Amino acid sequence: MLGEEHALALAARRQERLRAVADKARVLGSPDVIFIPTDISKVEDCERFINEAVDHFGKLDHLVNNAGIVQVDMFEDCKPISDSATLTNTNFWGSVYASHFAIPHLRKSKGRIVGISSIAGWCSVPRMSFYSASKAAITSFYETLRAEFGSDIRITIVTPGVVESEMSQGDFASKAQLDFFLAESTERCAKAIVDSACRGDRYLVEPSWARITFLIKVLCPEVMEWWLHRVLVAKRSKKSN
Repeated sequence: MLGEEHALALAARRQERLRAVADKARVLGSPDVIFIPTDISKVEDCERFINEAVDHFGKLDHLVNNAGIVQVDMFEDCKPISDSATLTNTNFWGSVYASHFAIPHLRKSKGRIVGISSIAGWCSVPRMSFYSASKAAITSFYETLRAEFGSDIRITIVTPGVVESEMSQGDFASKAQLDFFLAESTERCAKAIVDSACRGDRYLVEPSWARITFLIKVLCPEVMEWWLHRVLVAKRSKKSN
């Protein structure tokens, strides 16, 4: 999937995970891989990451903003409420910071930004109010940048459905609910994202059947809200009782 011609700069907080991903990329044929421990919720870390990547490779062709965390709680149970800033700082501001420092280099290379939003950004998923809001903000942010950049920098906005990952484990949903939502593997989703960016797509909804949720949201929002409440709130409340 990475291809022999793709050199990579990887950024994340967990250094051991970064090293493992870098090793796998080399095995798959990437000619040059560096990893830079980074907390993308911090503006200075994002600036350092972009600068180190450009210093190493001499240019920047693509920026993929994939970092994200999830908080699963009814809004009224989010206490202290200020703790939710950690999520918005990572999911939204991390992408903003990285994009800001990457823009001069991407403009030179006529490059591309790949922004990872979520189906939760338009479905407004119960018990994930801050996550849904952060992903809606990501979509709006990159659509605005696309209007500002014109053809200077291309942007692919990715809207995944439920993906089997660390984020979809634990309190997010039961195994039965993940099966019900047809959770997709990380490998298949990642391949779809790479292919979409290479094609130059403006948007990617993955899996493609998830597009129907947008139509339901627009045409009959009451049905969408009723269904989400029934599946993710009412049934869970009965089970807890």
